[in-house]
Amino acid sequence: MDSSTLIIVLSLSVLISYGFDLFSSRFQIPSVLLLLLMGVLARQVTTYIGVTVPYVDTILPTLGTLGLILIVLEGALDLELESDKFDIVRRTLLASLLSVAGATVLIAGMFYLLLNDSFFHCLVTALPFSILSSSVVVSTTMNLTGNQREFMVYESAFAATLGVLAYNFLLLGQESVLGAIWSFLRDTLIMALLSLICCFLLLYLIGRINHRIKFLPIISVLFLVYAIAEMNQLSSLLLILVFGLFLNNTELFIRGRLSLILKNDLFEKELDQLKNLAAEGSFVVRTFFFLIFGYAAVPAQLIDIDATIVSVLIMLVVIGWRWVTLRLTYRGRSNPMLWIAPRGLITILLYLNIPPSLRLLGFREGIPMLVVVLSSLIMTVGLLGYKGRSGS
Repeated sequence: MDSSTLIIVLSLSVLISYGFDLFSSRFQIPSVLLLLLMGVLARQVTTYIGVTVPYVDTILPTLGTLGLILIVLEGALDLELESDKFDIVRRTLLASLLSVAGATVLIAGMFYLLLNDSFFHCLVTALPFSILSSSVVVSTTMNLTGNQREFMVYESAFAATLGVLAYNFLLLGQESVLGAIWSFLRDTLIMALLSLICCFLLLYLIGRINHRIKFLPIISVLFLVYAIAEMNQLSSLLLILVFGLFLNNTELFIRGRLSLILKNDLFEKELDQLKNLAAEGSFVVRTFFFLIFGYAAVPAQLIDIDATIVSVLIMLVVIGWRWVTLRLTYRGRSNPMLWIAPRGLITILLYLNIPPSLRLLGFREGIPMLVVVLSSLIMTVGLLGYKGRSGS
């Protein structure tokens, strides 16, 4: 494939994904479904004409990690920690904690009964399926009431971070639970301190850099610190969450003379530019991740009866536990929030990163993609039903 053809393919992919996004916001059909379908169709076309996309297995995890960083950053930059927001922050934090912990245990129990493998292996495999996709939630809840959408945005942002932290904790707990607790607390404290240092440094740079290219180097620094922390098995995602929360809530952390040093008159405008950059970067990375994931899918795995049955059971557990979680944490009518439980990039990425020694024997490889598709279809039907009733 020559350079001109590659440029055409990449440009068309972004434009088509943008069209999918517009279509999704209007008709409540998640663009993830359309991107996956496009990837599957692209595989059939390239196979027919004898073209193979190289390095798919290498590109996919890398894109997933970049997408995860940008999605968490985008979500954190939308979270406000004002005093009048403390109640919803508390309730959504509790909702996300209950959602991740409860769904993980229930799905792991189901895996244990079906596959009779180690319960610890079942927990590691179940955890990715318990995490809400914040990117899908943000893009498909535009028509909800203000309270419902705010609850969903906060819940999905917290769920992403808590889910990844819990995943790292489980990987640390392969040998000793007490050792895992000590390592997790130590690493979290180290990352919290490192995050605060990075926040003050990066905020200072934002206020002092006069070059027209400002935020890309700063985001590159975040990627760099994240990768170094990840290589040392630290809770690197905490850095991204703290940085986003810090920038969007500087009035809580930067006061008095410190604000004269670290902030300038153009800070709010520059913060909006960073939010736009994070959102657009997340959109591009997410586009190519799901296209390549669809391309890498094996059609035979997606029509496997056992994989379909397990995927349906997972979604029954997810929706059932979500009903319990909303009853405990949300004040008001939960419809259609009950049906908004999409799984996406984080689910797939964490599943792909499960070490071979912890993988469940007999677990079908098509299940992650089927769960993403089923959760999106359930959400679509729930939103369409809600739209129909609200308009009548």
